Amino acid sequence: MTNATVTYLFDPLCGWCYGATPMLDRLAANGMALALLPTGLFSGAGARPLDAGFAAHAWANDQRIERLSGQRFTQAYLDNVLNVRGTLLNSGAATLGISAAGIDDPQRRLAALKAIQHARYVDGRDIVTPSGAAAVLADAGMADAARLVVAPTDDVLAAGRDLVGRGRALFQRLNANGVPSLAVIRNDAPRLIGSNALFGSYDNLVAHLQAA
Repeated sequence: MTNATVTYLFDPLCGWCYGATPMLDRLAANGMALALLPTGLFSGAGARPLDAGFAAHAWANDQRIERLSGQRFTQAYLDNVLNVRGTLLNSGAATLGISAAGIDDPQRRLAALKAIQHARYVDGRDIVTPSGAAAVLADAGMADAARLVVAPTDDVLAAGRDLVGRGRALFQRLNANGVPSLAVIRNDAPRLIGSNALFGSYDNLVAHLQAA
């Protein structure tokens, strides 16, 4: 992987992205430097009401993700997130929090993403409102990022927009079908590693990365 950058494209409200976490952890534990770029899949124009139909669809997918990855989707998540009407599927606040966490150290984005995912899918907590996302980040020891979610400065908002813009641009350049996806970038030439590689064996994923 010499002279290569591995970029992870994701959305914090994507269940499949949560399912990919064990593979990301293994890559990081084995010295892989990962750059995280949100694509804004469920933010801005992509936000939508969390209605009963979408909730049922999400829960069915979540059960499949749990079988493939071992990641837990709990009853608390079902009761307090999916089955609560009147809320939005909107990753804007969570994405801003992840961006804010990584302003001084981009490697903190992964820790922020994992805290947000665990809060939603395991603890059944709100991560779609600024106050909810901020509380999760504060509990994870990221009080600076938490403050910036509820009271963002112009610079923080601009940094968040830039991060999502770069994620969307790379996503489109790769003609990716969805998230999660990995991009191996050598000499400014990105190669797409599709989501299937994140749900097979670790050795297979590494082989895909090395061959890209």
